[in-house]
Amino acid sequence: MNLYKMLEEAIINDSIDIKEKLTRECLEYCSKNELTSPQPFTPVEFETPSYAKKCKIVKPNKLVTRKDFDTPKGLASLVHAIAHIEYSAIDLALDAVYRYPNMNQQYKIDWLEVALDEIRHYLMLESLLTELGFSYGDFPVHSGLFEASLDTSKNLLDRMAIIPRYYEASGLDVTPQILKRLENKRKIPSVKRLIDILHIIYNEEIIHVQKGDYWFKYLCKIEGKEQKIYFNILKRYKLLEKHRPHVNVSARKEVGFSCYEIKILGKIECKE
Repeated sequence: MNLYKMLEEAIINDSIDIKEKLTRECLEYCSKNELTSPQPFTPVEFETPSYAKKCKIVKPNKLVTRKDFDTPKGLASLVHAIAHIEYSAIDLALDAVYRYPNMNQQYKIDWLEVALDEIRHYLMLESLLTELGFSYGDFPVHSGLFEASLDTSKNLLDRMAIIPRYYEASGLDVTPQILKRLENKRKIPSVKRLIDILHIIYNEEIIHVQKGDYWFKYLCKIEGKEQKIYFNILKRYKLLEKHRPHVNVSARKEVGFSCYEIKILGKIECKE
């Protein structure tokens, strides 16, 4: 079995069914094989994300922010935005295995498990989109996460800092705010279903960020670097000064952030 060819096919394919099938096969294989000496291969530098044929990609400032969740279209636009994040996260998790073959067996298993979680999240949201009368690709999207994967393709420490420890951790800040906005509309069946889905995603994303935190700290130790390098990395990617109106202190602490880090990120009080 050529693990890396299968991972490459899973990443570039826009069929969720194929992504899921290949991911399960890769996980089963990695669970039984250490792969300390990976087969020689040169990872592909992907030029476009796998969803490029499904979605119209625009700049983030061209996306319309919808606040009307009482209409199917208004709610669908929110569901679509979240589904797009989950879809993007599938490819990012697969790429974390594909692009860094020298990492150990547990690393590979961790990110393949994350990919399967993201697939399940996406499928729940896609089902809700269908109920609302829409499909993935009916609304414009941006490719920010894909671009972040390109930017960090040569440096795994940067990848763990930027993807799970910055972007995915930011989801732990944002999701409770979305849930608050939806709460007074939970009598609407589709809104209630979205709330339930978001709770599932939130709880499992905590585990994902914990994994990212573990591997970030593991790499810091292996490379002889202090964990404070996190802020140097964020600064290099022009992410440190981005405004964070709501920092989820309890969730951040649960996934491995220190109060020192939380105070810098959110300019907020935090006690160990």
